[in-house]
Amino acid sequence: MSARDFAPDDLQPETFAFSDETMTAARTHIAKYPPGRQQSAVIPLLDLAQRQHGGWLPKAAIVYVAELLEIPDIRAFEVATFYTMFNLAPVGRHFVQVCRTTPCWLRGSDDLTHACQKHLGVGLGETTDDGEFTVIEVECLGACVNAPMVQINDDFYEDLSAEKMVELLDALKAGREVKMGSQDPRRQTSAPATGPTTLVATGEV
Repeated sequence: MSARDFAPDDLQPETFAFSDETMTAARTHIAKYPPGRQQSAVIPLLDLAQRQHGGWLPKAAIVYVAELLEIPDIRAFEVATFYTMFNLAPVGRHFVQVCRTTPCWLRGSDDLTHACQKHLGVGLGETTDDGEFTVIEVECLGACVNAPMVQINDDFYEDLSAEKMVELLDALKAGREVKMGSQDPRRQTSAPATGPTTLVATGEV
């Protein structure tokens, strides 16, 4: 079952409603737009619904958001089915997105994908039996300079190798804290790992 396909009916809850905390956040988003333009809040509200529901959007949640925004259901379904940030079926507690765009591919993203599949025993789009991990491949995540990288839930992990990928998966499963960003100790944010490469002015003419 792919996260981009609607979950079967036996997994679909009959109803959905925002918690008080989520509703407060939803009202904040809606208030950003003038009367009659509340449809503009559909993406952040769907995101809130997905986060509240454990990382995926049931049909009832999409309908709920549409009703809250006073728009036809189809408008919310169009957004939920178009943007890949929305999962339409259950995903693992750790949602692993391996970037496969050219910079990451050139730096070994295939090795990361294969490491995830072999170590976790799943194919792309599949979830481990314990519900801990789902692995997919995605297009550019915007951290090209520190390629190859993955996004897991909301966090980026960069400068990875197959070995580091396995270590990262084991640490997450064990509940250990993992440093976000570059996994190369030589790297400072996105600066060259080998040190400065630009010329420094000496004051001489």
